[in-house]
Amino acid sequence: MRILITGGAGFIGSNLTRHALDAGHDVTIIDDLSTGHEDNVDPFRTRFIHGSITDADAVDEALGEVDTVVHLAALGSVPRSVQNPLASHEANINGTLNLLEVMRRRGVTQLTYSSSSSVYGKNPALPKSEREWVRPLSPYAVTKLASEQYVLAYQESFGFSTTAFRFFNVYGPGQRADHAYAAVIPIFLDALAKGEPLPMHGDGTQSRDFTFVDTVCSVLMQSVEGRASHPEPINLAFGTNISLLALVDVIEEITGIRPEVTHSASRTGDVPHSQAANSALQAAFPSVEPIGLRTGISRTWEWIRTRSE
Repeated sequence: MRILITGGAGFIGSNLTRHALDAGHDVTIIDDLSTGHEDNVDPFRTRFIHGSITDADAVDEALGEVDTVVHLAALGSVPRSVQNPLASHEANINGTLNLLEVMRRRGVTQLTYSSSSSVYGKNPALPKSEREWVRPLSPYAVTKLASEQYVLAYQESFGFSTTAFRFFNVYGPGQRADHAYAAVIPIFLDALAKGEPLPMHGDGTQSRDFTFVDTVCSVLMQSVEGRASHPEPINLAFGTNISLLALVDVIEEITGIRPEVTHSASRTGDVPHSQAANSALQAAFPSVEPIGLRTGISRTWEWIRTRSE
């Protein structure tokens, strides 16, 4: 199968590229390297296009002779979107719509899309079901909700085969901590490797549903290979809800190091708790076996330590 991965030089994209190539597929990547890194994909034999999904010509070039698209490209991060809502809107909403329109013109109608658990926002329900009401708290969350709905609308209006997954706090090797909008697990492990305190926003009682990147890639590959199409979004997580304070305890168990923690103010737009209901995921992809948190943290810690040596 010939697969286009948008954002393929990013954390999830480069891991998915490895999975796709290992499965014998041909991969094309389009990435403007605004958040991705070309060295993430240098080891792979892929066709790489340095371009933005907001550029119709670049997207048209990328779509040449592909069968299906996995759309991961986005300007991520809730805090980044609070700082610059227009940039998030342009990259995430306009970029997605541009991609869909070029796909429609080229007759490529299979798309797998990465949405976000942030769309639930102010809804306090735990676990969060796909049919629960949504109330985004940040511009980023709004862009992911709008984009997933565009994807589903193209399924209804133009006969696309699409699946929109709502990712929940994906982590693992390849996720960097060396930028202002890094995720919490790489930030914690990078600080620990450097002998520094773990920086924590808020009091640490906020909870997240962490999902290891290889589990995510397994689901995405099943979706692509099965040419899956689903009329509603699907949570891509396995209901593992853990507070950040408890996460610190897990990190201590795995590493044997008791980290110091420093607290700062909570961040605007952050949801207090996140946990997925996953009955729709299990029904659609029953053979996926998630990699547990302790195994995932161990693998990520080894990757962080290797980079810090």
